[in-house]
Amino acid sequence: MTPATLQMTEADLRSLPPVVDVPTAAAVLGIGRTAAYELIRCGNWPTPCCGSASLSGFPPRHCSTW
Repeated sequence: MTPATLQMTEADLRSLPPVVDVPTAAAVLGIGRTAAYELIRCGNWPTPCCGSASLSGFPPRHCSTW
């Protein structure tokens, strides 16, 4: 199963660490990894981002409210 097809439950979201990587954040948002990196590259990622497009971290609580 790829992150883009991963269905996260409320329990899954609560069990995530404080900061997650791009593929996990993409799964939380229900988008693909490539689309996530493109949003980051263009400056259109909808949540706070720690790092750069190649090495990024995201607080999942922000992703789940987007």
